[in-house]
Amino acid sequence: MTENPTPVILTELTDDGVMLLTLNRPERHNAWTLEMELLYNELFDRAEADPAVRAVVLTGAGRSFCPGMDMSVLDGASSGASPWPTDRLPPRTRPMSFPKPLVAAVNGACAGIGFNQALMCDVRFAVPDAKFAAAFSARGLVAEDGVSWILPRLVGYGNASDLLLSSRRITGTEALAMGLVNRLVEPAELLPTAIAYATRLASSASPYAMSLIKRQLADDQSRSFTESRDSAAALLATAKRAPDYREGVRSFIERRQPEFAALGAPPASETASVLRGEPSS
Repeated sequence: MTENPTPVILTELTDDGVMLLTLNRPERHNAWTLEMELLYNELFDRAEADPAVRAVVLTGAGRSFCPGMDMSVLDGASSGASPWPTDRLPPRTRPMSFPKPLVAAVNGACAGIGFNQALMCDVRFAVPDAKFAAAFSARGLVAEDGVSWILPRLVGYGNASDLLLSSRRITGTEALAMGLVNRLVEPAELLPTAIAYATRLASSASPYAMSLIKRQLADDQSRSFTESRDSAAALLATAKRAPDYREGVRSFIERRQPEFAALGAPPASETASVLRGEPSS
């Protein structure tokens, strides 16, 4: 009987509720394939539904994070022979709708689709010598997956224009200077640091509150200050009725670690109505 091949994405769940997702094609520098994309979306769906998962760290096996689409796929697409079923796949933006904290640990080359996926994470840690590149203009393509919306909000319009128009590579050091990454970490400490950060979120922050804050950050990009303020007031009223508020206050008064429940469906459904502007009950 033939053994199952090694998965193109590895998963590991720590005792503290941090799911480690590792892009796992090191012999190809973790270049993106259809198999990887399908599994990627499936694993995010599983992580969202699993109450044991409170945060996710995304990284790459070997010396790279993800340099973009595999060359064999690019070659097929440029000749019109690609089997990629674009019209039957969901948008390549799954991290944007993921309600739990998502941390990228960028350990090397990060370009194209890999660049986009890193940008869609909530927080990015990188090694100083990591190489970032949008790379689309150099392939005759446009900025994909909404990255032209995300990038200016991270690094400013001028830096975003520079990176997208030129496709030039920048190091982790330059990425930190322009705000593309949150922190630089030496290679040996990158993954432990990212997991430790995610563990702090998983153990000390309310999963319910973090899901609300992630939604606020996304929705407020297109709102005025007044709209943002009014939405926050409605969300605050909803949050104060949830158990996490009582536990957060009680644990602070009692000077102990909070014991927040896993992210659950009932609060999330009530929150969704508030975010849509519907009156709360």
